[in-house]
Amino acid sequence: MTFRTSLAIVTGKAAGTLSRQFRLGGGTTLPGALARRVAPGVLGALAAALPHGVVLLSGTNGKTTTSRMLADMLGASGERVLHNRAGANLIAGLTATAIANTDWRGRPRATIGLFETDEAALPQAIAETRPRLVLIHNLFRDQLDRYGEVDTVAAAWRAALSELPAEATVALNADDPAVADLGADLRARVVYYGLEDPRHATGAGAHIADSQFCRRCGQRYVYALAFYAHIGHYHCPTCGHRRPDPQVRLVRLHLRGTNGSQLYLLYPGGALEVDLPLPGLYNAMNATGALTAALALGVAPSSARAALEHFRAAFGRIERLTAGPGGAPLLIALIKNPVGASETVRMLVDGGAPTGASTNGQASGAELHLLIAINDRFADGTDVSWLWDAEFEPLAGRLARVTLSGTRAEDMAVRLKYAGVPQARMRLEPDLGRAIDAALTGLPAGATLFVLPTYTAMLDLRDILARRGWARQFWEV
Repeated sequence: MTFRTSLAIVTGKAAGTLSRQFRLGGGTTLPGALARRVAPGVLGALAAALPHGVVLLSGTNGKTTTSRMLADMLGASGERVLHNRAGANLIAGLTATAIANTDWRGRPRATIGLFETDEAALPQAIAETRPRLVLIHNLFRDQLDRYGEVDTVAAAWRAALSELPAEATVALNADDPAVADLGADLRARVVYYGLEDPRHATGAGAHIADSQFCRRCGQRYVYALAFYAHIGHYHCPTCGHRRPDPQVRLVRLHLRGTNGSQLYLLYPGGALEVDLPLPGLYNAMNATGALTAALALGVAPSSARAALEHFRAAFGRIERLTAGPGGAPLLIALIKNPVGASETVRMLVDGGAPTGASTNGQASGAELHLLIAINDRFADGTDVSWLWDAEFEPLAGRLARVTLSGTRAEDMAVRLKYAGVPQARMRLEPDLGRAIDAALTGLPAGATLFVLPTYTAMLDLRDILARRGWARQFWEV
């Protein structure tokens, strides 16, 4: 290890200690930024020292939840996992995580690295860490001011993946055309996963499909099954390009409202039934992606199942808390783009259950109490026009009351007005602390307050709840 790398590690560790000591934050990013100024190659050096290499995970939605699922599976198999669990997923955050998990001489405490990685940061992360496995979950329109269109992101991903050696593995979602196409002509081994249960083909959010056209000839795809947005079973009627056959298949999925779901999966050489304590179709897909990566890494199926069945949600991602002296139940679900918001609304309204199925715990017609907090800071994306693509219409007639907060609370109020929500059921309170109090006031006994924040609003919410003693800070969860 070079002198500069050693100095970078010392600098990063000192910055992290001081940041936490003086309550400036969790030390999840600044130590990495400072260390990289001293030695730009410090992340690569620390990654190379890990005995079992590095795993990278990216995608628009589900990164934090899926990476935590995979971390739990690897831990259950006996690995000591280096993981950016707090969600700092830019290069500085990955570097800070790697530094925090080494000793002062730069020797790793972990056996394997697992990094949730921002979409724009993935190519650089691949170049620096030389991963043994890359899992890419989905690609949706998100923060156009930062990322650009999905084709721009996909092109950058493809170029980075093409540099992986033959001994690496790439795990891809077969149901997302833009993601599945990344597997073409790679030197690395490619494995696919996908959903096979036709009961969930509702075609929800088809108007916000981003990858509608054939990656080969440009003709519009035809869908035999459309689950949501552009996720489904597709083929090109002109050139014949089609969804690849997945090796790991979610063949049966039973959703139980906001209480969880039951998955039945097939994989080469076996089958697995999992009682997942997280609700929603998208969390079932998160689990399927995590299982695919785990199996590719040699995790025993029984260990993977046990980890999933005891999984605890990441902060803000279908996280359950209690608030106030009376212990009112809160369910916090991050929303940040049209697809994620639409699927969250679908989960709340009908549990995401297929047509004609029981919602098991989400009573049909039950009135909902919501707090929606919309910010437009850099980390959220400064363009909030995505609110008009998200499907909030199912909330009309189902809301008992909604409190609106954040820097763009007024925009959310206008969006709900056009979705058919009566203005009398909306309360505007831009200050998030007062909004929490207003939403909890009058909450009926036994009712859950569903909180839907954007990213920075979620962090603000966490800080308020932690200062009130109702939750821990996000880096402690």
